[in-house]
Amino acid sequence: MSGYAYFAEFYDTLTQNVGYEERAEYLLSLFRHHNHTPGLTLDLACGTGSLTLALHRRGVDIFGADASSEMLSLAQQKFMEDERQTLFLCQKMQHLTLYGSIHTCICTLDSINHLPSAEDVVHTFQRIADYLDEDGLLVFDCNTIYKHQHILCDNCYIYDMPGVFCAWQNNYFEKDHEVVITLDFFEPDGKRYRRFTEQFSERAYTDEAMKAMLRQAGLITEAVYEEMSFTPPRPETQREIFVVRKMKT
Repeated sequence: MSGYAYFAEFYDTLTQNVGYEERAEYLLSLFRHHNHTPGLTLDLACGTGSLTLALHRRGVDIFGADASSEMLSLAQQKFMEDERQTLFLCQKMQHLTLYGSIHTCICTLDSINHLPSAEDVVHTFQRIADYLDEDGLLVFDCNTIYKHQHILCDNCYIYDMPGVFCAWQNNYFEKDHEVVITLDFFEPDGKRYRRFTEQFSERAYTDEAMKAMLRQAGLITEAVYEEMSFTPPRPETQREIFVVRKMKT
């Protein structure tokens, strides 16, 4: 999996339509819907910290972890500019190491899909379960097989934005429902452009496979919703929300 060294520089520009404030409100309403008080919360694969900051502003005791030091540098800068402080850990999801328990873990924007294998997904869930309180909650989203087959598939996208031109190319492989994504960035440099390339992949899973991997890690699925809603997923749903509890011992 790429370290997103170049992607980090342009990530916020390319994700302006994500709606972090709305996602923060949705997560808080989801916690209320499941009678859960977030307590100490980990934003796993937090990226540049936009959602971490939005939840921190709303009073959530939250810290972040991500495998990219470049992403975390930008996250730390956002908190400093907002005159806030929190902890950021540079760690891969499947090797998560904490120094105490957490009451809530969130992992958003299809970060679970980025793990290179089903074994890595299980290892990640097991690491989360190791640190999650017995009544703790894991909330994560993931892209669906439908999205990989019909939306991402072998399509190409062009982003022409202030400060960067990005060519996004997908290659879909039916086995493992994997999409290999290649990003070519062109940044203005006087009369020329500097080119940077990042490549990573995403794998999609059936709901049944995801629930089985969670059970293997000692986690039980409480609900699955269509993204940003409280309604069940449809066949054409592109991203799902999983709400998961730790099994009682």
